[in-house]
Amino acid sequence: MLPMAMQSSTVTLSVRGVTPADVVAVARDGARVALADDAVAAMEEARRAVDALAARPEPVYGVSTGFGALAVRHIGPELRTRLQRNLVRSHAAGSGPRVEREVVRALMFLRLKTIASGHTGVRPVVARTMADVLNAGITPVVHEYGSLGCSGDLAPLAHCAMTLLGEGEAEGPDGRVRPAAELLAAHGIEPVELREKEGLALLNGTDGMLGMLLLACADLAKLFTSADITAALTLEALLGTERVLAPELHALRPHPGQAASAANMLRVLHGSGLTGHHQDAAPRVQDAYSVRCAPQVAGAGRDTLAHALAVAERELAAAVDNPVVIDGRVESNGNFHGAPVGYVLDFLAIAAADLASITERRTDRLLDRNRSHGLPPFLADDPGVDSGLMIAQYTQAALVAELKRLAVPASADSIPSSAMQEDHVSLGWSAARKLRAAVDGLTRVVAVELFAAARALELRAPLAAQGLLPGPAARAVVAAARAAGVGGAGEDRFLAPDLAAAEAFVRGGGLVAAAEGVTGPLA
Repeated sequence: MLPMAMQSSTVTLSVRGVTPADVVAVARDGARVALADDAVAAMEEARRAVDALAARPEPVYGVSTGFGALAVRHIGPELRTRLQRNLVRSHAAGSGPRVEREVVRALMFLRLKTIASGHTGVRPVVARTMADVLNAGITPVVHEYGSLGCSGDLAPLAHCAMTLLGEGEAEGPDGRVRPAAELLAAHGIEPVELREKEGLALLNGTDGMLGMLLLACADLAKLFTSADITAALTLEALLGTERVLAPELHALRPHPGQAASAANMLRVLHGSGLTGHHQDAAPRVQDAYSVRCAPQVAGAGRDTLAHALAVAERELAAAVDNPVVIDGRVESNGNFHGAPVGYVLDFLAIAAADLASITERRTDRLLDRNRSHGLPPFLADDPGVDSGLMIAQYTQAALVAELKRLAVPASADSIPSSAMQEDHVSLGWSAARKLRAAVDGLTRVVAVELFAAARALELRAPLAAQGLLPGPAARAVVAAARAAGVGGAGEDRFLAPDLAAAEAFVRGGGLVAAAEGVTGPLA
């Protein structure tokens, strides 16, 4: 991974919690983390309750017992530090490739958020060490496999906790993986020695799946706008009609996402000389579904995203731990189960797959001379000698097929563990990993439509003699794409660099920025 770029902005953790934007700022942008005074006071009060319970002779789960199926054993005071350390070590059992830095930072920050709520019984010194590790740009090595999403993301969180102990491996701000002890020493951070309940509290949460949900929501919000823009460019290139985007038509079916997508497309198409000519060269009563129903499909995805964000915000407001400290007592609970988060992670993967599917169908229509209304086959310069964008559509189709596989729900599955004590699990982590792959694939699919639609608009240049020009927004997008390295029409060439440039243009926000330079802010 590349070196970590830390920002000077700071997110302060208080008992009031954090926002989705705070999580993205810390995870992706390297914002620093600070602890508010009320959070420190809440942690100190909860710790006093844990210490009081630890001094009693009767066993209390997580304080003076084993864990999971081993919770039946009472652990004496002389073994409790070892118990917490052993818990972290034994649960750091992940396998497979490393998880992305932004995911690990989100994971750590969200666990710190819960600890700062004052409901876990963890001492402020542990919370400060977590903040110090984040602020130093130290990222624990966390592996792809190991979480069943119940009791939370145990193995990933255990790998993060290992770093706090000065054990295991972590990535430094320079991008190099080194022993965690070396990195802590280099940044003047003292390893922590865990006391009663602290090891368990560091592991028991939905923080990994929630962090990936919030990052995906941020990306999908931009992608839905990007897809509205590319759909409008395709409608324009196909000489379609914008009349189906009229607000009064969408008011008859008042889904808010649909109305937002239709409004976006209409603004992008404003001033176009190419729309409304669907009955000229090759008369047709109405456009195909992939064009005409673009707002309905993208809009349904927007509404799914709104539901997912509502769930994410509730989870952000939660203090997920087991047991939890509440009103001076320690209570066992099942709030660590990842079902609420897992369901919406899978729902978003379905929406991403369907948006990719309709996007690919529009691209194919641009390339088919029998359905493109006057465009050359495959948008080739010299069809037969040149293949044009034929194989770019193959790539797009392969991505769509993969997104359909990724849309199969993980949360519908379950597999028992811990000697049948944990006999139903959410697999929310798996759903989150699938969604990250789906978001990446959708970005590439939208980029291929952008590439094809921009070329198709250029190939409509002969219509300029009749005063039929693309709208100002389309012209701005095409010009910005060319400036970003996305090649235009012409003889066959090595296409992979063009597709990579188009992907970077979409992923980096250049597409939306170019359109909004003409339209103003889009939804």
